[in-house]
Amino acid sequence: MVQPKIEPGWLNALQPQFEAPYFEELKAFLVAERQQHVCYPKGGDIFAAFDRTPFNKVKAVILGQDPYHEPGQAHGLCFSVPQGVAVPPSLVNIIKEINCDLGTNIPITRGNLTGWADQGVLLLNATLTVRAHQAGSHQRRGWETFTDAAIQALAQQRSGLVFLLWGSFAISKARYVDRARHCVLTAPHPSPLSAYRGFFGCRHFSQCNAYLRQQGAEPIDWTQIS
Repeated sequence: MVQPKIEPGWLNALQPQFEAPYFEELKAFLVAERQQHVCYPKGGDIFAAFDRTPFNKVKAVILGQDPYHEPGQAHGLCFSVPQGVAVPPSLVNIIKEINCDLGTNIPITRGNLTGWADQGVLLLNATLTVRAHQAGSHQRRGWETFTDAAIQALAQQRSGLVFLLWGSFAISKARYVDRARHCVLTAPHPSPLSAYRGFFGCRHFSQCNAYLRQQGAEPIDWTQIS
């Protein structure tokens, strides 16, 4: 089969997935979907999280569940939207927590997190595509197997990473991570429905940077949002 275009380090780590029968079925499903429906993100952005943050450059991992499913929002990085697009409520709450945690003053009108990805923050959705206007429409088609393998590859082949897991779905992925080798930070989801149950005040951003410094790594400049 033709390999998807993806950063070489990730291609090496995920080669068995690309060769697995489930991935062939996933590709066939996506081809059929795009013939009948509008899907997000556009094809060139499906693997954007991997391409913006090469395997050997990852310092931290933030997990989402699905891409945004309305026009103009999804561009392959979880929680992020392209510059100029209205900032979704969960990301507004993320920015509020950063400002409270770090004493910064990031405008909540900014939502493009490419600056994080370029510093080593893997912004990974568990499902990498979605049908327009239908949240969860591409779940249980194979993407979760693929992205679980990506998390496991990082957990097993790298050390000293920070996993920021928000909400029960993301927290369930902690089972793949050896806490003796990595830092795992968990909190409720930043959604308006749950942020006040413990996401606000979690101080994950300062904790992440403190851990990275302990590992001798450069901290993340969380203000790099455009």
